[in-house]
Amino acid sequence: MSAVETLLLPVAAIGRSTLAFLAGVGRMALFALATVSHILRPPFYLKEFLHSLMQIGYFSLPVVGMTALFTGGALALQIYAGGARFNAESVVPQIVAIGMARELGPVLGGLMVAARVASSIAAEIGTMKVTEQIDALVTLSTNPMKYLTVPRVLAATLAVPVLVAAGDSIGIFGGYLVGVNRLDFNAAAYLHNTVNFLENWDVISGMIKGAVFGFIIALMGCYYGMNSGRGAQGVGRATKAAVVAASVLILASNYLLTELFFSA
Repeated sequence: MSAVETLLLPVAAIGRSTLAFLAGVGRMALFALATVSHILRPPFYLKEFLHSLMQIGYFSLPVVGMTALFTGGALALQIYAGGARFNAESVVPQIVAIGMARELGPVLGGLMVAARVASSIAAEIGTMKVTEQIDALVTLSTNPMKYLTVPRVLAATLAVPVLVAAGDSIGIFGGYLVGVNRLDFNAAAYLHNTVNFLENWDVISGMIKGAVFGFIIALMGCYYGMNSGRGAQGVGRATKAAVVAASVLILASNYLLTELFFSA
């Protein structure tokens, strides 16, 4: 091997990695387009949709609620400590409210749901692929995407905004508890400042983010489950990849949506 070829080996490795990444992005985009197209066409599996709605929405409420409660309390303490440097302690209710509604509620709620739901979906569908249950669906003339992907994606898209709204409320309540009981705020004044400062768009923008995050979470779980490798190791890799991809895409889309909604 010549010296030039040796020097080009790292460049070739980077090129292969880049092409593989772009190919993966293309496959995900085609999978997303196919999912959206199937949502708009019958048949509809209502039982699977309702089951997914319960699993993704109702059973995720405790973890989202606990995360939001402690986040709201910690945020109140941090804002009070930082505001004390500038004699601005009174802004705690306003900043807790806007921080939870615009950013922390949707993002932390989305990440917690991703950890719980994306892994579960990927493991479930990956196991179905390994045990040839997906092949059985095809044999029974049932489209696996219609039966497995569409109900989960639709349920997550509808359930996560509700979880975000609940998390916002619980997080603001956590800030209220810390503000009143730990930081000696007047309870009525705290609530008055919170209600007066929040605008409808603050809450609505967070719920729109939640819908986008829910779509991403379920889509990544289904995509990596459908493309799982054979055996227990393949399912494990698919589960890990689904959570990582969903988390990264949530953070990236959060920036893009924030730029879209609140750029000057």
